[in-house]
Amino acid sequence: MTSTFPLPDPDAFPDRDVVIYDGQCRICTAAVRRLVQFDRLGGLIGRSGRLSFLSLHDRRVQERYPELTYDRLMEEMVVVDPKGSFHGGADAIQYLSRRLPVLWPLMPMLHIPGSAWWWRKMYQALARNRYRWNRHECEEGTCALHFGSARERQDAGVSIAGSPVAEKR
Repeated sequence: MTSTFPLPDPDAFPDRDVVIYDGQCRICTAAVRRLVQFDRLGGLIGRSGRLSFLSLHDRRVQERYPELTYDRLMEEMVVVDPKGSFHGGADAIQYLSRRLPVLWPLMPMLHIPGSAWWWRKMYQALARNRYRWNRHECEEGTCALHFGSARERQDAGVSIAGSPVAEKR
């Protein structure tokens, strides 16, 4: 599934945070569309244009960030900040709550001392089940790839080891 929603590209905006997400997941692409809107809303107070986006299936992800494994990226969204630091999963959401003004009201709740483990568990549960919850709505059978046998995944273009057949740019 490819998004027809125009996303800011890191090649066009090299000074922005890069959000790496699963471009074949409906929950993930909907969240990315929402992040684009949140980023634009920051323009109301002069703070828009902080994010750019790459699908984890884009070849540029492995070219730019070889230390990010396919398995990790399938487990969690990762935000790469302009300094090159990685923020993954619930930590990425906490990071974005500090970067996007529209999310500032959530910041106190997301940063309650001692609550990080709970947010991480919630994020992991959502990420782990995202294809299961949407498998009946997926276009092109992409959700089924994550539930079939190794042979079915291989036939569909995903190697048995789980690494993708990267999308062509």
